[in-house]
Amino acid sequence: MAERPLWRTVVTPRWSGLLLLALVLAGVMTAMGVWQLGVYQSKTDAATAKRAEAAPVVLQSLFSIDEGLPSKAVGRRVTVDGTWGPAADQVFIADRAQAGRNGFWVVSPLKVSGDGAVMVVRGWVASVSSPAAKAPAGAARLTGSVVASEAEDSSGDAAKGRVLSSLRIPTIVHLVDYRVYDAFVVQTSVESGVVPSPAPEAVVPPPPPTDHAGLRNIAYAFQWWIFAAFTLWMWARMVLDAHRSPDEDDPDNEDTPGGSGPATDGGAEPDACVAADHGAPADRGAPADRGAAADRGTHAAGGAEAEDAGVAGADGAGVAGADGAGGDQRGERVEPSGTVSA
Repeated sequence: MAERPLWRTVVTPRWSGLLLLALVLAGVMTAMGVWQLGVYQSKTDAATAKRAEAAPVVLQSLFSIDEGLPSKAVGRRVTVDGTWGPAADQVFIADRAQAGRNGFWVVSPLKVSGDGAVMVVRGWVASVSSPAAKAPAGAARLTGSVVASEAEDSSGDAAKGRVLSSLRIPTIVHLVDYRVYDAFVVQTSVESGVVPSPAPEAVVPPPPPTDHAGLRNIAYAFQWWIFAAFTLWMWARMVLDAHRSPDEDDPDNEDTPGGSGPATDGGAEPDACVAADHGAPADRGAPADRGAAADRGTHAAGGAEAEDAGVAGADGAGVAGADGAGGDQRGERVEPSGTVSA
């Protein structure tokens, strides 16, 4: 007999209904995973915005000049007090777009201690020869946002001049003779000090890095998605098991004549009945038959004795009657005392 195709097992009411239930459950679990991912994104956005909107703090309170830039300081608003460094130490970062135009960022050192400085992105200019690119001088107090170095290496540009291809502290440290903080400050406002005129156009600080908050929600999301996949896998596994053993679920096999199950059970019952009729009941009835035979023998013996007694009585009566009749015929009379009188 040909093997039953798998699709016939799948389209049965039982497995079709379970498939529908599995799809509904998997859909709900998938939606729960997406919802958990949305919760994570909301928490992350809120934490990132909170960092960017926090009140400005003094740069030195976040990290010192001897430390590397901590991740918690990136994107924070800070205030810096110092004196502008030499004009010769000012650099330009090429290929910076501003309002659809290509130009340069102007980066000037602001000394904050006797032997240290922080590099400040003062703004954007169309060319390095622009009047707005002139380096400032004197004391200044400004507010800005902390920015990390870019990944692109521009060490080869340092040998060619003051125009660099990327914003990198490791490149700038070789261009100055004092220590610098391991970060840039993108200027947003000048609180005090001389503001050059014309001044470079203000640069919008890069968005702060994503503050990954709610990482537990990501784990919950993947957990829901694993549950959804497991539900569908379990349904497929159960269908395959049912397909490999169709006798348990195939209704056509229940009416097949000559089946080994019901036919065997039905054939065993008559044998048991025959064994019961010819076996144990006959043995159990043997004592009763012997008792009945004994009773019948006793009654027969008693009847024979009674019958003999009746015969004997009849014979006696007959003899007596005959004797009496004979006596009467002879004219003799028997007296009560037994004497015969003529």
